[in-house]
Amino acid sequence: MRHLLKQVSLMLSAVFVVSCASTIPSARIGDYVSSERQAGDEAFARINQRPLQAGLVVVSDTAELGAAPNLPEEALARLGEGLQRDLGRTIPVAITEMIPADHIRPQPHGDWAQFAELGRQHGLEYLAVVVVSSTEQEYPVTLFLGWTTHVQPGFRRDNWSLLECALLELKHNQTLIQAEGRGWATQDRPSAPGINQWYPTVYLRPQDQRRIWPPTYAGAPNTLRVVSFEQAAKRLVLKLQNSWLGVLESEATARKTGS
Repeated sequence: MRHLLKQVSLMLSAVFVVSCASTIPSARIGDYVSSERQAGDEAFARINQRPLQAGLVVVSDTAELGAAPNLPEEALARLGEGLQRDLGRTIPVAITEMIPADHIRPQPHGDWAQFAELGRQHGLEYLAVVVVSSTEQEYPVTLFLGWTTHVQPGFRRDNWSLLECALLELKHNQTLIQAEGRGWATQDRPSAPGINQWYPTVYLRPQDQRRIWPPTYAGAPNTLRVVSFEQAAKRLVLKLQNSWLGVLESEATARKTGS
């Protein structure tokens, strides 16, 4: 009975942690794109030009209080390249170019003018905007060396990542489709470096316990963030795919109703 209660307690704890993690970090896209300009499924369905020719703007956001350092430039560029490829496979959009987000800044309730200007400069009527943000916490833990009882004091760092995507139609300043993807990964490291046959190590949360060993001790935090954002990207693509399927279903229903 006691063993059963312990299992139930662990399961409830896991559910609680996952539910909390689903809101960490808080959404940031509202400070870039106004939520009042949502066009709805029918606007996307009415567009005859498919795939849409769009530019991709990846915005690295660290403005939120408690935000973690974001990906290094090289890793952020790789993330953008992956999104450029995956977005074209998921929704009817052809990403023609990646546009630097150097001058994009968060504003209360969003600022369409900066995206309209980007579109004008590059001769584009559509932009796919992806806001990249994350948060982290680190706390002391006891680490086991190998699978023995020998222990080492160390630290655990949790990273929660968030990718928010909005496809903007700049002619009428409206959002055609929007989705988010969240990731969660953990890094364990000993207090003293040099135990590199076991640590530092990165693994996915909450269920997957496969270990990923960073190439260097100093670079382990960046590996943690890369792994976390890779998971967020997978979930973002899946949600965009589901959203597009919803658009197609709505379009098909409307045709049946009108016939």
